[in-house]
Amino acid sequence: QVQLVESGGGLVPPGGSLRLSCAVSGSIVSIYAMAWYRQAPGKQRELVAAITPGGRTNVADSVKGRFTISRDNAKNTMDLQMNSLKPEDTAVYYCNADLQITIGSLLVEYWGQGTQVTVSS
Repeated sequence: QVQLVESGGGLVPPGGSLRLSCAVSGSIVSIYAMAWYRQAPGKQRELVAAITPGGRTNVADSVKGRFTISRDNAKNTMDLQMNSLKPEDTAVYYCNADLQITIGSLLVEYWGQGTQVTVSS
């Protein structure tokens, strides 16, 4: 069974740092685009950062300069390094990936279960 498994969320004071990780488990052929999304209470889910297999990134203006997305294609993992965290970064963070499960199959979008990030003193 293919799953995206997130880890690394928690409670951190303003100005602190956290590192989120996402691992793709199960049998797959390829991983295409990967991304982190977040959803704060009462708000729509929004894109935080995305990364292509070649390492090209797209980062939301609200986190640019503070968050860094990376991936390890050999390990099927993706990370989000979050620095200088602000209370408005509080949200559930979701891992997202476009996966090819079998040779010749179409890409399927997968989501992780979400991990809570709370920035508060």
